[in-house]
Amino acid sequence: MNTELSMQGPMSGRNIIGEVTEAVHKFLLDGYDLSERPPRFEEDLSFVPKDKEQVIYLYMYRLCQNPNLINQKRLRQAPVFIKGNGAEGETFYHRPPLMMDLFYMLSVHSKFRSDGERLLGWLLLRLNEATHLIYRPRKFILPDGRNVDSLGRPYDPNCSLDDDDLQMEKVSLALVDELTVGDAVNFYSLHEAPYRPFLTYRARVALDGPLVASSGGTTIRMPRLGQQAERREPGPIASAAGRISGQRSPRRTKKPPGPTGHNVRSDTDTEADTEE
Repeated sequence: MNTELSMQGPMSGRNIIGEVTEAVHKFLLDGYDLSERPPRFEEDLSFVPKDKEQVIYLYMYRLCQNPNLINQKRLRQAPVFIKGNGAEGETFYHRPPLMMDLFYMLSVHSKFRSDGERLLGWLLLRLNEATHLIYRPRKFILPDGRNVDSLGRPYDPNCSLDDDDLQMEKVSLALVDELTVGDAVNFYSLHEAPYRPFLTYRARVALDGPLVASSGGTTIRMPRLGQQAERREPGPIASAAGRISGQRSPRRTKKPPGPTGHNVRSDTDTEADTEE
């Protein structure tokens, strides 16, 4: 499929990593109930308050591609279906989402150790409720700049979720044992920060790239693999002198390898030459 650069839109998932960090902040602040004054959030591990203020440190220290969910980078049809506005029948393509794991370190600081341990226990219980840190309709940015969901409607994170064809974006958060104590000591020393008890969490996200507009794709016609070779009727094989040396076995129709193609039709099909 040939595409022009002018038909390619901006990257739809360019802000998801920052949105995950902000979602962790918001999730913790919305559920804080230990005191009237909420703790302070810091990304600088070396920061130490001089008063009785409690601090929660949230630091993303690593991100990597999920090795179990790696896809081929070829273009495929995107799950975006535009209805109305004169754009019916327009097809969009994109590369599969980039599946990433984000690793966060969380630690606490308080004037008294017991208060810090109490805050650490609250963190564990609060984040254990975040089975889906982000759960919202998947957002796509069209080549003309419009933000839509998979149904082609203007993007609204608070829209109704009753439609079965609506594609959802899910970001999970899980407690993992990612750093050893020695790793954490070296990590704190690198930031010139005192050692504190810590937790490590993993968030799994999908980064969507740009959409490419097309008017239905390219139709490719090719014969089946079984028709490319010469077909012979099964029967005895005889040499030029008339001696029978064996018997041919009927060839089986082979199925082309790989994923199902888009708009691929065999020349032997008797159906009308129209696209569905």
